Amino acid sequence: MDIATLIGIIAGIAAVISGFLWEGGHMSGLLQKTAALIVFGGTIAAVVASFPAHRLRTIPAALRMAFGRRAQDSKQWVEELIEMSSIARRSGVLALERRVVDHPHPFLQDGIQMVVDGTDPDVVRQILEMEIDSVEQKHENYAKIFESAGGYAPTMGIIGTVMGLIQVLGSLTDPTGLGPAIAVAFTATLYGVASANLIFLPIASKIKSRGADEVQEMEMMLEGVLAIQNGENPQLVRKRLESFTLSHRQVLQSPLAKEGLDESSQ
Repeated sequence: MDIATLIGIIAGIAAVISGFLWEGGHMSGLLQKTAALIVFGGTIAAVVASFPAHRLRTIPAALRMAFGRRAQDSKQWVEELIEMSSIARRSGVLALERRVVDHPHPFLQDGIQMVVDGTDPDVVRQILEMEIDSVEQKHENYAKIFESAGGYAPTMGIIGTVMGLIQVLGSLTDPTGLGPAIAVAFTATLYGVASANLIFLPIASKIKSRGADEVQEMEMMLEGVLAIQNGENPQLVRKRLESFTLSHRQVLQSPLAKEGLDESSQ
């Protein structure tokens, strides 16, 4: 499990609760089952109504993507592609046939297998680019489910608050109870806004970030496969593939990326 995702969500919720208690609030004031039912039940219902069943069945896979840990990083794939390049340059691409049997990465396996089979380079590129587009679209669909939940939750919170205020204003016979009743009504808004910004939208952002990393990794593999097919020098292959990891680090270290990370942490 990627502990950073879980820690971020827990830390955000803890910060909100701690701030409330610090100002003299009581935990019982945050625990309102009616507000929770309206916000979370309404959000789930809205998401179910928004997407077809086959898209909803991908939610477990999306959560695994957000909270799971990557098995292997790009540097290891770079080294493997360079090794394959050396083998192909020394012994020919047919020497890679045994290497791709039961390979752990299906994308790289497909690419090398097409090279071994003598597929035209343009066809190899076209097929692999189609696979990359398919994966990118899949990740986008994953994120959209949680983005929609993040959009519905605050609205459901407002609905819950309005319903609570209607009930309060409908019984004004006891003015002393107005304050606590209004406070309870606004708990629904808190649930909606907090769940959207601390749970649903961060999960969607994490899926997008993970998806971008995977797509970049696949693009790197595509260039490596084509370089192997062209019989390029392994050192040139290394420079080409390492440019992908270098550009990725530069994006993460850029001022705009840092500013985006700072904003998301807030």
